[in-house]
Amino acid sequence: MRDTIANLRGERELRAASLCQILHWLAADRIMAEQLARSSLAAIARINPDVNACFDPPAEYAASILAQAQASDRRRRDGTRIGRLDGVPVTIKDNIDVAGLPTTCGLPGRDALATRDAHVVERLRGAGAVILGKTKLDEGPGATGKNPHHGDVQNPWRRGFVAGGSSAGAAAAVAAGLCTVAIGSDTLGSIRIPASYCGVYALKPTPGELSTRGLWPAARRLDSVGMIARGVDDLSVLLHVLADYDAEDMRSRRRRVDLALPDWEPGKLRVGVLPDLAAFGTEAGVATLFSRALETLRHVLADCHIVDFADFSIPQARRTALFLIEAEMLATYTDALADPAHPVSPPLGRMLDYARGKSAADYAAADRVLDAAVLKARRLFAQVDVLVTPTTPQTAFAHTAPVPMNQADFTCFANLAGCPALSLPMGVTGEGLPAGLQFVGPPGSDLRLLKLAEVCAAALDMTPVYPVGE
Repeated sequence: MRDTIANLRGERELRAASLCQILHWLAADRIMAEQLARSSLAAIARINPDVNACFDPPAEYAASILAQAQASDRRRRDGTRIGRLDGVPVTIKDNIDVAGLPTTCGLPGRDALATRDAHVVERLRGAGAVILGKTKLDEGPGATGKNPHHGDVQNPWRRGFVAGGSSAGAAAAVAAGLCTVAIGSDTLGSIRIPASYCGVYALKPTPGELSTRGLWPAARRLDSVGMIARGVDDLSVLLHVLADYDAEDMRSRRRRVDLALPDWEPGKLRVGVLPDLAAFGTEAGVATLFSRALETLRHVLADCHIVDFADFSIPQARRTALFLIEAEMLATYTDALADPAHPVSPPLGRMLDYARGKSAADYAAADRVLDAAVLKARRLFAQVDVLVTPTTPQTAFAHTAPVPMNQADFTCFANLAGCPALSLPMGVTGEGLPAGLQFVGPPGSDLRLLKLAEVCAAALDMTPVYPVGE
């Protein structure tokens, strides 16, 4: 008999729950997938006009959302095969193809409907997930969620403040309880920066673990599909569901790098820390939270080593990577950028003009910086097991404030060097805004990072009360 709790569980409780809690309730027959979908749709209808995290789907697709949930309920009722994510509401960043929805990539005029799901969306559907629709992102290279064509994403913690980016809508939607989990992409920190600003959990896996087929690239050597959730265990579930070899993705491999077992022994990790956070322009509030986190986690992160980046300038490498993104945009989005009826904004136009003025030799020289990052990571992880930093040097800031140049200085190295990286909440500053703690490991250490994050998240006990902003 269906548990009567199903009728009592309120919308707010559903929107606050982690993926693992939702899966437990579904398995225990305490909630129905249709109830869960209606809860998300009601929250989107009420809250999204204020937060602007999600696109309104076409009417034809909107009708299919409840149909997806009802099909999940029938599978459970009939005792047929149940997928790992059966009935779970998921959003997709709008640079990843979902059949029947446009993929704008944050640009104006891209309104043609995708005819095929991206590989990760196929994996989600195969696992029974309910695809709610698309989340918003920056117009071009950016980490704020500001977009002159589709509106600025608002931080659920404080309206008028940026949500980070470019997976801005994904992080805001998870923090505000508009979906259970969100899929996005990470090029120089595009998953982890908004996770830090919005107080949620995020994972950028080792490149090649998740197929990028159907992800419209920013820069192919830097891009990864990533995930955002309200708990570190949720990230583990998503990684196991989405990781898969894809013969149609040239960078996918049959276990490109063996995933190291999560067998790190707490207290015996060699932990790399930077010598001077102030040199990276870190705000005092973020530095204070980071120091407190290291003190709280001293039983886990006891063996700290100062790591030297004097032989590899992260700010310079980040600027070089930005040029690679601008250059690849010119090749990937040629038609959209040449559409006179839908011009890009002047700031993006100036960025693209900079790339147009460079030569093929300039691009080749920039590409070699990525090779240097790979070698730097090999030297680094011969000395330490994990690099620990704040996720971002600052917390969220007002949309009207100047955009800091250093937003990605802590996150970009993982993309440049092909490493997995994870962000978890480490507390709230005196100004009432969240900040993230980042772990970066050698290629293939995804499971180890997740286990470490699980231990540290429990010790820190800084997971916000979701949904935030209410």
